[in-house]
Amino acid sequence: MKETKTQKANHVPKIKLKTKHHSVVKKPQQKKITPEKPVQEKIAAEPEKPKVRFITIDSEDAGQRIDNFLLRTLKGVPKSHLYRLMRKGEIRVNKKRIKPVYKLLIDDEVRIAPIRVSEEKDAVSTGLHIVANLEKQILFEDDRLIVINKPSGMAVHGGSGLSFGLIEALRALRPEARMLELVHRLDRDTSGCLMVAKKRSTLRHLHEQFRDKNVQKFYHALVKGHWPTKLTRVTDALKKNDLKSGERVVVVDNQLGKESETRFRVLERYRGATLVRAFPVTGRTHQIRVHCQTSGHSIAMDAKYGHEEFDEQMKSKGLKRLFLHAASIEFTHPNTEQRLKIEAPLEASLEKLLSKLVKE
Repeated sequence: MKETKTQKANHVPKIKLKTKHHSVVKKPQQKKITPEKPVQEKIAAEPEKPKVRFITIDSEDAGQRIDNFLLRTLKGVPKSHLYRLMRKGEIRVNKKRIKPVYKLLIDDEVRIAPIRVSEEKDAVSTGLHIVANLEKQILFEDDRLIVINKPSGMAVHGGSGLSFGLIEALRALRPEARMLELVHRLDRDTSGCLMVAKKRSTLRHLHEQFRDKNVQKFYHALVKGHWPTKLTRVTDALKKNDLKSGERVVVVDNQLGKESETRFRVLERYRGATLVRAFPVTGRTHQIRVHCQTSGHSIAMDAKYGHEEFDEQMKSKGLKRLFLHAASIEFTHPNTEQRLKIEAPLEASLEKLLSKLVKE
C-alpha cells in the first residue's frame, strides 16, 4: 500500500506540475497579446479633443479686425465657418457677441469655442529640396522680420493650382513663429529680396514706409538691344486686363490706366543686350516688365511681354528663366530706426549667362 500510495503520489504531482507549467506559459502570452497592445493602439489613435480657448489681445494684435485675427490664428478653418461661429456666439470678445468687422483692443479677451482644425492636405515638407534650400537664401533675420532671396519660379504664396508657396514654406521652416506675413510681393518668375514680417507692428510699420515711398527696391534686368543712356524715366500709365482664359495681362493705357513711374540706369552694355537697373517709384503689377516692353527693350525670357527672337538668342546661351532680379531693398528698421540696405546676389545661372555675352 505504501508503494502504491508512493507511486500515486509521485505520478499525480508530475501531472499537476505539467499542468501548472502549461498554464504559466499561457497566461503571460494572453496578457501581452490580448489586453495591452490593442488598448494602447486605441488610445493612440484617438485624437485629442479640442478645448475652449481664451486669448488676451496685446499691442501686436490690437487694431485688426476680429475676422482677420481668427483667420491667422486658426489656420485651416474656412472663413465661412468662422463667420457662422461668430453669428452663433461661439466666438465672443469680453463675453459679448461681436461682428466680423469688430476691431480688437488691447486686453480684449477672445473666447473661441472648441474647433477641430483640419490638417492641411498639402502640408509642406521641410525635407523637400526647394524648401530646405530656403534656409540658405535668408539674407537677414531677427525677431521682427526676415529678408530672403526668393528663387525664380517660386510663387510667394499658394494658389492658382499651387499647393504651397514661399510663405507656406517659411512657416514650415519656422513652426515656432507666431506670425509670418508677406510685407510685399514679387512675381513668381522674379527672384531677389522679399520681406516677411514676424510681428503685426512690423507689418504695419513697413506698409506705412511703402505708402510714404520710404522703401527703395532696385532691380537688375537684362533687356533687348541698346538701352539709350538718356532714357532714365518711363511714366506710361498701366491698366490690368483679365483675359477669358483667366490670365492677367497689363497694358499701357494713359487714359484709364493708373499713374506709374520707373526709373532706369544702364549698368553694362553687351552685344544685342543691356543690363539695366530699374527703380519702381510706384508699385503696379508687372510695372518694370511692361515699361521695358513699351520702351522697345523687353526683358529676356519674359513669357508675357518678351521678344521671341531675343528670347531664342538668350535661350541658346543657356538662359531658362526671366532675367529680372530684385537686387537690393532699402528701408528703416521698425525697431532700431536704423536705415538698412539688404542686397541679394544674382543666382549662378544669371552670372553664367552674363559671362557668355560680349561686352561693348
